Amino acid sequence: MKDEIGIGIVGFGTVGSGAATILFRNAELIARRVGSSLRVKRIVDRDVTSDRGLALPEGVLGTDLQALMQDASIDIVVELVGGCEVAKRIMLDAIDAGKHVVTANKALLATHGEEVFAAAHRAGVDVGFEASVGGGIPIIQSLTGGLAANRCVSLVGILNGTSNYILTRMKCEGQDFQEALAHAQAAGYAEADPAFDIEGVDAAHKLAIMVSLAYGTPVTMQDIYTEGIQRLTALDIRYASELGMTVKLLGVAKHHGESIEARVHPTMIDSTAPLARVDGVYNAIHVVGDAVGDVMLYGQGAGSLPTGSAVVSDVMDIARNVRQGVRGRVPPTSFHMDCRTPVRIRPMEAVTARYYLRCMVPDQPGVLSRIAGILGDHAIGIASVLQQARREGQTVPVVIMTHRASERAVQTALRTINGLASLVSEPVTLIRVEDQEP
Repeated sequence: MKDEIGIGIVGFGTVGSGAATILFRNAELIARRVGSSLRVKRIVDRDVTSDRGLALPEGVLGTDLQALMQDASIDIVVELVGGCEVAKRIMLDAIDAGKHVVTANKALLATHGEEVFAAAHRAGVDVGFEASVGGGIPIIQSLTGGLAANRCVSLVGILNGTSNYILTRMKCEGQDFQEALAHAQAAGYAEADPAFDIEGVDAAHKLAIMVSLAYGTPVTMQDIYTEGIQRLTALDIRYASELGMTVKLLGVAKHHGESIEARVHPTMIDSTAPLARVDGVYNAIHVVGDAVGDVMLYGQGAGSLPTGSAVVSDVMDIARNVRQGVRGRVPPTSFHMDCRTPVRIRPMEAVTARYYLRCMVPDQPGVLSRIAGILGDHAIGIASVLQQARREGQTVPVVIMTHRASERAVQTALRTINGLASLVSEPVTLIRVEDQEP
């Protein structure tokens, strides 16, 4: 058994400094839990002068990546540089050197995860990526460990704190999207270029990873239908509240036997549902297993120490294996590599749901009946209608809540409605509704 396990960290930014802080600050506790001491041998970063608020031992921080890779005393390499191509090269080089790897890089895994996992399998090393989804929320270990005996019926989550913060401001403060986004940027929750967050890309990366683990099938970002929050308006958020609903950007996965739904988009949910009460920058993931039933995981989805906590949990888990001289005890893909089978991702047009439709129409007799007729022609039933008091000669919003219908039918009907300039003054706003209706 090894008394000391060497750690190398590549990338000393927000997450890297958080992980290093935990490894040094809680070194005694970690050693007691693992049974061996975990020693940070080298940290590599291009910036070796900025103050991270952590006093490092002499010689630990440097710029020489090759020296880290060639250091035989380093058992585990932690990749925290971000991006894809450079990070992938670091991961594969570490694996080729026979070192175990840990990463927080969801974009890398959602794009090149299969290549990384295959390389690790061939080399007989472990891969940890708890921090890639949900920050400090232990969803990866839950899917690969605690919930592994279950067939995953569904998995629904708030996976991006920036978008959730924006939607919270829009609901609670009545702000429009641009105002809420500016507030998120001023508070440091949104980047100067927030595209990955507000367009749903970040959430789709995370959902791809979880679907791959939950269902034992290779999934990439390209398999996930993705729609962001940038077209939502304060008017839609207000109407949702009137309907007893809350709008969240959700990642949704559902098992249908021979196929899986996997999608990210703004979604209306009942305001009494647990996910509806998750506000600000917090994340939450609701898993339904066939044996365990409902499981809800909630916590901070980003940040130096919460994400660093997830990184160190992976380091500790792998260190336990290193101490015992075992490898590959839990496959990183949750299923053994030769037991994974491709499962068809259901096309978005085949998904069924209820729908919120907001139509901006001229206040004239017969307009609503024409819209209802088009919907009826496509077998789309109307559950309820909200219509403001008449404003003759003006454009007014009409909100329609449908019964469950197919995405294909709804999109076909909307193409007809949107093509009639005399009927609507702008494209109809569509928000899907997630509920328990059969």
